[in-house]
Amino acid sequence: MTRNTVGDLRERYGDRWRWLAVTTVMLGTMATVLSATVINVALPDIMAEFGIRQGTAHWLATGYIAAMTTTMLASTWLLDHLGVRKALGCAMLVFSVISVLGGFSSSPEMLIAARIAQGAIAGLMQPMAMYLIFRIFPRERRGQAMGIYGMGVILAPALGPVLGGFLVDHFDWRYVMYAPAPVTLIGVFMAWKFLPVPVSRPSPYPFDLPGLVSLGAALALSLDALNRLQSVAGEWAMVAAEMLGAVVIVVLFVRRQRRLPNPLLRLRLMRRSSFLYANLGALALGLALFGSTYLIPLFVQAALHYSASEAGLLMLPAGIALGITFPIAGRLADRYSARSLTLYGIVAFALSAMLFAVSDLTLGFIWLATWAVIGRIGLGFMLPALSTAALNPLEVEELSAGSGIINFSRQLGGAFGINLVALTLEFGEHAGDVPTLSAFHHAWWLVAALVLVATVPILRMRE
Repeated sequence: MTRNTVGDLRERYGDRWRWLAVTTVMLGTMATVLSATVINVALPDIMAEFGIRQGTAHWLATGYIAAMTTTMLASTWLLDHLGVRKALGCAMLVFSVISVLGGFSSSPEMLIAARIAQGAIAGLMQPMAMYLIFRIFPRERRGQAMGIYGMGVILAPALGPVLGGFLVDHFDWRYVMYAPAPVTLIGVFMAWKFLPVPVSRPSPYPFDLPGLVSLGAALALSLDALNRLQSVAGEWAMVAAEMLGAVVIVVLFVRRQRRLPNPLLRLRLMRRSSFLYANLGALALGLALFGSTYLIPLFVQAALHYSASEAGLLMLPAGIALGITFPIAGRLADRYSARSLTLYGIVAFALSAMLFAVSDLTLGFIWLATWAVIGRIGLGFMLPALSTAALNPLEVEELSAGSGIINFSRQLGGAFGINLVALTLEFGEHAGDVPTLSAFHHAWWLVAALVLVATVPILRMRE
């Protein structure tokens, strides 16, 4: 019986075993990103079937991202106690089951609950991929590996809207919930076959469940407060109470993390300037990625009256461009400064958002697709550079915690980015229950401004 040690895998598959392992973890991340993005083109149909407004429907995206953000830091404990092979394989199996069950939801509450459960498992899975790559590749090849990994992962948001649009137009929105399951089931088999067992494990230590619960409570309170602002009449007292509660919980959470020998959030890593500034950049990356992925399909369907399939096709060239950019940016990240590459990415994405902000009803499909391509090229430069800037300075035993934190930062930006976009749309002009073109323009200007703010910490990163 094979033990799947690194030596066993190298003897069985040669040096290509690293790429087989990368392909395996890529499937897990593809499924989580597919699930995060495929729902967006189905939102109008879901809103119509359940009779809910955009302010409620956006929880299908926000709830997923918030749950993912909360559980990401727990991946360190799972990796330390189970190893990447067992932890990722079991997580992908559970994710498959939840995806199928979510497709049978009979109420918006059940569907939102399924999305939150999906997000919770997805949060455990995503940091494992980055951890494995930085664990099995030498420093001088990590950027290249991240680029190849990212190229595959980006197929998910590229194909997600196209697949979602096809499923919604030709079948039913419920099929967008089923879509990730085949990917993760294949991933379960590949994890058992190609991922290594750990060489050694740290001494067992207790899981910080109170920290996880308090982090989830703080996120839930703050995001619900933002949601209540969308219909603020009579809600001011509750909004203030929830925001105050979130602040108090965060303060207590940070104090707890400083006391524990094995905390959920390894704050000591933030003492390294490169790691700190890369995480601040990751916040902006999350806002840009998830905010725009949420906004573009809704923008072209609600304001420009595109079908779900047309909205999905609009994103396809952007996804292809991002897939091409990733391996190039990954190789550049091994040779050039992360600061320069990230700044190039920020400028390109901000330009894309500004072009969307001045687009009107007369602008053709080709031009809108071009604006999306420019933005995705910008994102392609940001992710490998920020990952190598954050994790390359860390020691081997710090990689699992570091990968969890950088992913947490990116998802935190995504959770609040989607909420800020939804809040801007809700406060904007409406024609009936649908935001007008003016409301979408304001949302795009907000996204551009918030991404440009990230230039401040990025400029302070070391060359």
